[in-house]
Amino acid sequence: MAQSATTDTIAAIATPIGQAGIGIIRISGPESLSILKRIFRPHRPINHFKSHRLYLGHVFDPSTGLCLDEVLATYMKAPRTYTREDVVEINSHSGYFILSKILEVVIDSGARLAEP
Repeated sequence: MAQSATTDTIAAIATPIGQAGIGIIRISGPESLSILKRIFRPHRPINHFKSHRLYLGHVFDPSTGLCLDEVLATYMKAPRTYTREDVVEINSHSGYFILSKILEVVIDSGARLAEP
């Protein structure tokens, strides 16, 4: 069954493709934190993610266990976000290949690709 556009979790590359050091994947919706927990392994153990705090760690592909990149991840709890929903931002090294691989893992973990 398809999810409603108002209750599903969406994801997209939030930075323009081009020369840059950092690229951002943004996830917005009720499953944002669950998706982050599936794909992110922090450098230090975390009992629970605190809102609006950066965490250093690695993004992994859960299906293969392959490490995709070392990243900074931020969980922002609703309603203190631009969308007024739970939001996760993953700051990775820039470049289309790595950003598209992280986005693919996010979508495989339960988000849908955001539409324009």
